[in-house]
Amino acid sequence: MTGERDLQVLLRGMRPELHQGRYVFTSVSGAIPPGLAPVVTVAEPEGLTLVLRQEEADRTGLAYDYLAAWITLRVHSALDAVGLTAAVATALADAGLSCNVVAGFHHDHLFVPHEAADEALRHLGELADRA
Repeated sequence: MTGERDLQVLLRGMRPELHQGRYVFTSVSGAIPPGLAPVVTVAEPEGLTLVLRQEEADRTGLAYDYLAAWITLRVHSALDAVGLTAAVATALADAGLSCNVVAGFHHDHLFVPHEAADEALRHLGELADRA
């Protein structure tokens, strides 16, 4: 199924969904340690970045310094769609909120400061309403 490319349709149909829990970014050398179930992995020359539940990082002693909430934009965006990431990042930046975006095949995923999850959802809702 082909994803949506029209920016206004994408914005109106975002339907942001907050996942329960706290998520952290950490980095390991080599493979994913046994017993971990990261929701995102990124291979970089410096190591393998893992985004996983805080409880998993704490249980295995992995270091982190950013506590995030995970929001999924439920609209199926095309990977070559133009402007969704920019619009979302701008709306959140204008509110003083950081946002780390990960594009999946079907959806975009936002990691925002955990304590600001409700505020981020409100700003995303306002962005969708303006579209």
